[in-house]
Amino acid sequence: MAREHVIGLLLGTEEDWPRAFEALAGRVGDLSWRGETHRLSVERIVNEPFDLRYKPRYTLVIDRLAWWYHLPREWLKKIALMDDVYLLNNPFTFQAMEKHAAYCVMMRLGFQVPDTWLLPHKVPPSGGKWAAAVARFEEMAARYNAPFDLDAIAGRIGYPLYMKPFDGGQWVGVERIAGPDELQRGYDASGERLMHLQAAVEDFDVFVRTLSIGAESMVMAYEPDRPLHDRYQVRHDFLTPELGHEVVTFSRLVNAFFRWEFNSSETIVKDGVMHPIDYANASPDVALTSLHYYFPRAIAALFKWSAFCAVSGRAPSIDQDVRPFFAVADRDDLAWEEKLAEYRRLADDYFGVEEYEAFVVEAIPHLDDVLLEYVESAEFDALLVDTVRSTFPPHEHDHFVAHYRGLLGAWASERRAAAPA
Repeated sequence: MAREHVIGLLLGTEEDWPRAFEALAGRVGDLSWRGETHRLSVERIVNEPFDLRYKPRYTLVIDRLAWWYHLPREWLKKIALMDDVYLLNNPFTFQAMEKHAAYCVMMRLGFQVPDTWLLPHKVPPSGGKWAAAVARFEEMAARYNAPFDLDAIAGRIGYPLYMKPFDGGQWVGVERIAGPDELQRGYDASGERLMHLQAAVEDFDVFVRTLSIGAESMVMAYEPDRPLHDRYQVRHDFLTPELGHEVVTFSRLVNAFFRWEFNSSETIVKDGVMHPIDYANASPDVALTSLHYYFPRAIAALFKWSAFCAVSGRAPSIDQDVRPFFAVADRDDLAWEEKLAEYRRLADDYFGVEEYEAFVVEAIPHLDDVLLEYVESAEFDALLVDTVRSTFPPHEHDHFVAHYRGLLGAWASERRAAAPA
């Protein structure tokens, strides 16, 4: 008799990747692992009142909602603390750490994060629960908030620079600042937000976005100034092997450190040096219209990692053990390459890379064939058409249906060409 495992999807408004994930899980069927049969089912979670002592039926939950909606965030904390439900992203560090702490950690670990400063609020928090604190804030600020010279700080960083919220999210509030006038306007407009000022890396060689899901990382050339549907570029071998290794190591390292297993990072490469600029994304982009060519691999990676965690009994980890990472960072006798190797070892140990790879070979050896068959099916084409119609205006439907069919068709053709005879 098969052991049952329920994977819960905690969703916002997205429909494309959940449909693909559900379809792939249904097509894969039962899994065999170490002499035992396992059955995975996928269920979309509804938000409702809950008894803190109730027992959830989920083995694992993929969260795409709690980064902005408090009800499911508190539900995730409950099932993590009381029920050991496996969560791909630690709800405690994603809520508390955000981008600011991630910058601090990666600086300490030795990565070339651009110079970054944190600015006080232009306007103190107000309204709601903060209303009673406004008067106290004003008195405290008058006594203890030191006056500062915004222009002088920018001068130390150097123009151009970027102003962006310390917690970030979906590029909201991110502004390129070319000079003092733009700096003052941007700071005045920031209102109650805490903002970073960060040095720009201009005239770079390549902008890289890496989507890491568990023990796998997809390194993609990315052009952030293009329209959303055209940012991921279908390019191969655009990094040297050494830089590719460093980018992947960095992405897995930040995830292992904060206990994030479904996250994307952004790095800029200039003159052979990697500069991390963004690596805390509670709801990383996995839309079909964004990833296009890379969409099937992302869905497969998400399914493989979810299946591995659910079936293998991998223990959920919401506590952080940061000292092994800092012990490497603080050693003066190691060259950067040696530290990078140690970081990779720590990250791979956290993700259980060897066991994961063995699981994929034994439990789902047919996944590549199932995925290819699905992407070439009428079911997937219907998903593609529905996604285009819900994303683009009617006069662009025919163009984008053909566009995405071409990109996904290219992916399928390459997979067939690479398949063993």
